[in-house]
Amino acid sequence: MLRLNNVEVVYDRSILVLRGVSVEVPEGTIVTLLGSNGAGKSTTLKAIAGILGPERGEVTTGSIELKGRDGWVRIDHRLPEEIVRMGVVLVMEGRRVFEHLTAEENLLAGAHTRRDLGAVRRDLDLVYQYFPRLAERRRTRAGYLSGGEQQMLAIGRGLMSQPRVMLLDEPSLGLAPMLVEEIFEIVKRLNQTEGVTILLVEQNAAMALTIAEHGSIMENGRIVLDGAADTLQNNEDIKEFYLGLSEVGARKSYRDVKHYRRRKRWLS
Repeated sequence: MLRLNNVEVVYDRSILVLRGVSVEVPEGTIVTLLGSNGAGKSTTLKAIAGILGPERGEVTTGSIELKGRDGWVRIDHRLPEEIVRMGVVLVMEGRRVFEHLTAEENLLAGAHTRRDLGAVRRDLDLVYQYFPRLAERRRTRAGYLSGGEQQMLAIGRGLMSQPRVMLLDEPSLGLAPMLVEEIFEIVKRLNQTEGVTILLVEQNAAMALTIAEHGSIMENGRIVLDGAADTLQNNEDIKEFYLGLSEVGARKSYRDVKHYRRRKRWLS
């Protein structure tokens, strides 16, 4: 459905952020992209969505392709609105709702590329089925919604474009554990019931790997490990990378863990 082939992204024509990233998202699946802050996860999603320009970034090498009815089509270097019309939507980190508009006006803004008003109304009802709290607060200004409600609104707004592929950037950010579980359960239902293919960027590895079929680990703009989600969950290096702490209480990088393990095996 979606694939990145050896993609490099450069900012300001000098700062190399993504270094030969290759990721494949099969149709109808959830794939998660994991890594610490600054690993390049959000840049990857922005490259797919075509919104690197305002940050003076560009794809300089490789290709980003979407599978359509007539085969694979390159979408890198296309305009963001073209990419949305082709069925790819990005739900950005930090929710980014229009605070001065009501919840329903925010949702309708998500359908700005569509002209089928009857279908838009049906999709609005579908969003309210998945997020009943938004139905209750449809006339409330988005700025007055809670963090969890704003995240639901951001996902619902993305759904209003009728996406084939949804890019989710840190949907758990700043939310209480119970709300995170609720939102991830809805994401899973959207995938299973509505058939939306999902590329999920997360730092909450434990939660992301429970709903994903496949995962990739990013560090310093590279994919350093990938595999089936259950395999990653049981990988000792991944456990130590995400859950283990060093002697002084600092979380270790995947590269540090691998170096330590190689050194330990060599000494033994």
